[in-house]
Amino acid sequence: MTQFKDLGLAEPLLRALDAEGYSNPTPIQAKSIPALLEGGDLLGTAQTGTGKTAAFVLPLLQQIATQRKKPQSKHCTALILAPTRELAAQIADSIATYGKHVRHSATVVVGGVKPGPQIRKMQQGIDILVATPGRLLDHMGTGAIKLDSTSTIVLDEADQMLDMGFIPAIRRIMAKLPADRQTLLFSATMPPPIKALADDFLDRPTEVSIGAVSRPIDKIDQRVIRVDKANKNRTVIELLTNANLDRAIVFTRTKHGADKVKKQLERAGLAASAIHGNKSQNQRTRTLEGFKSGRVTVLVATDIAARGIDVDGVSHVVNYDLPNVPEAYVHRIGRTARAGKSGEAVTLCDSAERGLLRDIEKLIGRAIPIEGEWSNISEEEKPKRGQNNRSRPRNGQPKSGKPGGNRPRRNRRRNRSRGGNGQTAKAA
Repeated sequence: MTQFKDLGLAEPLLRALDAEGYSNPTPIQAKSIPALLEGGDLLGTAQTGTGKTAAFVLPLLQQIATQRKKPQSKHCTALILAPTRELAAQIADSIATYGKHVRHSATVVVGGVKPGPQIRKMQQGIDILVATPGRLLDHMGTGAIKLDSTSTIVLDEADQMLDMGFIPAIRRIMAKLPADRQTLLFSATMPPPIKALADDFLDRPTEVSIGAVSRPIDKIDQRVIRVDKANKNRTVIELLTNANLDRAIVFTRTKHGADKVKKQLERAGLAASAIHGNKSQNQRTRTLEGFKSGRVTVLVATDIAARGIDVDGVSHVVNYDLPNVPEAYVHRIGRTARAGKSGEAVTLCDSAERGLLRDIEKLIGRAIPIEGEWSNISEEEKPKRGQNNRSRPRNGQPKSGKPGGNRPRRNRRRNRSRGGNGQTAKAA
């Protein structure tokens, strides 16, 4: 069996891994680390929970330890882009954990907090800068950070950055990087826009794909409960009150919905808290700390929490609302059954969401066991498994395709320095 000591990692990193109890790399770590230590580009397809953060953090720390070169003022040696503040903070925690015996500097640049402290840290020069695209562009616009000497760029959870509208911002950021750099792109799925991004900015990358893309972890017990929309509050309270509960995450589609569900759970005597984009960074940090410590047993969240939050002991995930994008279901339920443990994922599905459920089942390649009945529709109106009634709009006409045809592939090297013309995405 491959061990970390077989991958070419330096002794200080091996010592930090040993202190965390890690001796054997995960598949993505075993395949990625040697390639990255050689300095090549990498395109990684792996869902969350596979250990990909360490797969890029460990080589980054080794390169910094080997180079022993202090970055210039307002410059960073390595840049890691993440879609959310929570994921950025978690990556920074991993850097601190694995880099405890390596002299380095790292800081996080995200929205929702005052920019002053971030600017002062970047003024000194940073080895590793972890940032969300929107706030980074803000700092680039004021000259607080420059990327012309950055040697490594990591795009983490690229498909979520696509979902959040960050691709134009990423292209603008990439345009400011030197052509001679190392580029890493990690994504749980590989939709065409992400593949195009990789084609434009990666040079003959090593491709690493771990496991079936967008397939749920086998140790998650999945089930669906048919329930009328008006009865969802009562059902989720019954579920969480009667369950053998350690920690649970309840996912809603909207911020307002998260706040409403949180209040209902509190009235039922459950220690609940909500996290979503309208919360300040300090509020989100306090909420996550309470969830990790056990003071909060139920976290009600929008999809902002579907990736990047790695909290031990999440025994249950409840989809109060089904996600509009089926891949989000996989990332949501992936919050449980981590580190070899089992977990339970329960989805509350009302009659209006049955098309979304079929999309999820098609993605994961199997039917999810269903319990209960809908009381507000007749037997004739109930969906037949495998039948998709959303294929035609109400007027019976087929849906039209999206405007525009296939675009010619652009020259990769020429476009490595080209930015997009899109508007700056809002800071995550």
